[in-house]
Amino acid sequence: MSNDSDNLKNSNALPGYREVDELLHEGEKEAQRRFGVEGFWNIHNLNAMFHETIPPNLAAFIEGLPFFFIATANTKGECDCSFRGREHDVSGRPYPLVKVIDNKTLVFPDYRGNKLYNSLGNIIVNGHIGILFIDFQSRTRARVNGRAEIIEGPTAYSDIWPLAQRHIKVTAEQVYGNCKARIPRMTLVPPTDSEFHDE
Repeated sequence: MSNDSDNLKNSNALPGYREVDELLHEGEKEAQRRFGVEGFWNIHNLNAMFHETIPPNLAAFIEGLPFFFIATANTKGECDCSFRGREHDVSGRPYPLVKVIDNKTLVFPDYRGNKLYNSLGNIIVNGHIGILFIDFQSRTRARVNGRAEIIEGPTAYSDIWPLAQRHIKVTAEQVYGNCKARIPRMTLVPPTDSEFHDE
């Protein structure tokens, strides 16, 4: 009868580690086999790379950004990518971009748009969402993938976003950073008065 240390040694994992099959889907594993890097990502560095929660330093990073990108898809897997930026009050001060409610949850506002509801329509039928946060000035990026739901009506977070028509709540399932490779360094230009409002 094997003891716990034998089981740990045989599994090549540590307590709390997720298995490779939980962290990589079949397409990712097949791509790694096909392109000659199978085994490069072992259970240890995969668990070091992918997290299920948003740490405080990442929460501060994403809350301080002026924009991010979201990816959603419908039930057929047809994808859409969307830019999300801040709104400003009448004095030109920006409202928060996003709020991290706890280490599993973030919320962002949905403002008036073109009324096509590409992203929201996808979320209604398929809650999976990918969020890409990039700071071009420091060449830093991070991803939060998870499940999104629409909080209908403007009142839930009206103290934070008084101009929002509704809000999107995201439950994080996969959180990780990326390297700086090929991210151009760019500096933001302060918006002019005319850019504070929809055209």
